[in-house]
Amino acid sequence: MILCIGNILSDQQLREVRAALESGQFEDGRKTAGWHARLVKNNEQMQVSDDSAKALRASVEKSLTEHPLFQMAVRPAKMTPILFSRYRDGMTYGNHVDDPVMGRGAGRIRTDVSFTLFLDDPETYDGGELVTETSAGEQSYKLPAGSAVVYPSSTLHRVAPVTQGQRRVAIGWIQSTIRDPAQREVLFDLDTARRKLFEREGKTTEFDLLTKSLANLQRFWAEV
Repeated sequence: MILCIGNILSDQQLREVRAALESGQFEDGRKTAGWHARLVKNNEQMQVSDDSAKALRASVEKSLTEHPLFQMAVRPAKMTPILFSRYRDGMTYGNHVDDPVMGRGAGRIRTDVSFTLFLDDPETYDGGELVTETSAGEQSYKLPAGSAVVYPSSTLHRVAPVTQGQRRVAIGWIQSTIRDPAQREVLFDLDTARRKLFEREGKTTEFDLLTKSLANLQRFWAEV
C-alpha cells in the first residue's frame, strides 16, 4: 500500500524547518547510501550534530508519528533518525531499493516502510518527483509542502532530476509491528471502516465487533 498523507506539518512548522535548513550544513548524500545506491545517488544531506538540528529532527518526527493516518497505515515500532535531503539543479537519485536493515547494534531495525515528507511547495522547483515502480506501472509523487508519501521499503523507486530550484525533504524508515504489507493494508481498511462507522452512528454493537476483530488480528500478526 502506498499512501499520501497531507497536513503533517503546519505552515509555522514549515517556516521553522526551512529556516533551519537554510542555516544548516550539508554534505554529500552518498555517505548514507549502500554500496550500489552510491552509484546513482546525487544529493545532499543536512548534518545533524548540534542541539538545534537535533531538536528540528525531534519536532518533525513527533508530528509525523502522532498523525492518526500515519499511525493507522504504518503501525510503527521503531524508526531510524530522520534525514533532511536537498536536491539542487541536476541532482537526482536513480533506481534503488532501500536497505532491508539499517543502523548498528541495538539501534538496528528492519525497514518495512519508507516515507518522504515534502518541505517545499511543488511550484517552487521543477522535476524532483518521487517515482515508484510497481506491477501496476510507474507512479510519480510531488506533494504539497507538509505532506508525505509512505510506501513499502521493498519498492523500487527513484527521484527524478531537479532542473530548477531546490527540493528539500525529510526521509526515514520504520520497522512496523506488522511486517507484512498486505496485513498492514487489511488492518488499515478495517480501522478506516470502523472509524467511519463511529462517526456516523457512534459506539454501536457493529463498531464493537469491528474493534474486536481489529484487535485480534493485531494479536495474530504483531511482532513486538
